Order: sequence, then C-alpha cells, then structure tokens
Amino acid sequence: MTRSVDYYFTPQSPWTYLGHQRFAALAKATGASVRIRPVDFGAIFPVSGGLPLGKRAPQRQAYRLVELARFSHHLDLPLNPTPKFFPVAGDDAAKLIIAVDLHDGTDAAMKLCGAIFAAVWTQERNIADPKVLDALAAECELPAKRAEQSFSQAVQERYEEYTQQAIDARIFGAPSYVVGGEIFWGQDRLDFVARALNAR
Repeated sequence: MTRSVDYYFTPQSPWTYLGHQRFAALAKATGASVRIRPVDFGAIFPVSGGLPLGKRAPQRQAYRLVELARFSHHLDLPLNPTPKFFPVAGDDAAKLIIAVDLHDGTDAAMKLCGAIFAAVWTQERNIADPKVLDALAAECELPAKRAEQSFSQAVQERYEEYTQQAIDARIFGAPSYVVGGEIFWGQDRLDFVARALNAR
C-alpha cells in the first residue's frame, strides 16, 4: 500500500517552518507521498473555533513566544519570534505553492515551501510582496511564469478546494498531517506521524 500524507498549513506559520525540514526528511525516509495543501485559516477558524493570533488572550500570546524560542533552540533552527513582516497575508504565497505543485511537482513545491517559511522567520522578507515571491521562485530555480500562473482560476479553485477539504477533515491548526484519515496537529507530533507511516 502506498503511504501518503495530507500536509495542511499556511505559509506564515512558524510551527510549519519548524517542522518542515523534518517532515520532508520523514516523508522521503518512509517513501510516503505528500499531498501539499496550503489553506486559508481565515475561513477555517470560524468553523473550528480558532482565533487569529492578535485576538488570543495575552497569556496565550506570551506563551507562544516562549514555545517558539524553546523549539528553535531544541531543534537548532534559527527563528526570529517577532519578525518584521508578521502578521502577513499568506494567500499569494499559498497560491504560488499550489501553482508550483501543479506544474513542477511535489519536490519543487516542498522546496519552495521551505524557502517561503524561512523568508518569514529568518530572513525578514515580506511574502505578501509579489517581488519577494518572484525572487523566492527564482532562487528555487522555478520558471518566472509560475507567479502569473498562481493567479489563475484553476489555482484559486484549488486553494478553495483545499480549504474546504481541511474543514471537512476537521483541521483546526497548522501544521496538520493527515495519515489514513487520522490527524496529527503540530510539528511536535512528527514522531507519531512516523509511527503511523511505518505501520502502513
């Protein structure tokens, strides 16, 4: 049986950034196929009961910063918990990832994901700026036309479809990894994702 993982995330999620390299390595090691699913949590939160960061209780916001620092140190991954361009809209970045996935395949899209996540959390780059997205695509050696294709009706429909898939799957946070219908929420659950994949 082919192993597969549905990978739900938003491009501006620090937790997705912290788990991305390990998840990519895990998928490769287990031979699992990855179905990349950037989604719009602005549409998911009203259904799931979640709140945007700025609307969460102060103590939750403070603890988030503590946890980001802990995991950055624990994983030996650089991360600025208060980057210059955050909060930031992730829709255009999400659609660029979808366009690359459609035209260049999963590996290329996973590479671009890593570049976009790092742009926010280590490089002080604005992923809502089309010029930044163009530069990131070029740095990943992707065709320049991908940016234009990211605004196509087909990509928009995929973005909406993936978001609805997330709602239907009862996704409520990023990153979420779904294996055989089972949700694993958070980069700190990758050990359980590995167990699920190795059991299939």
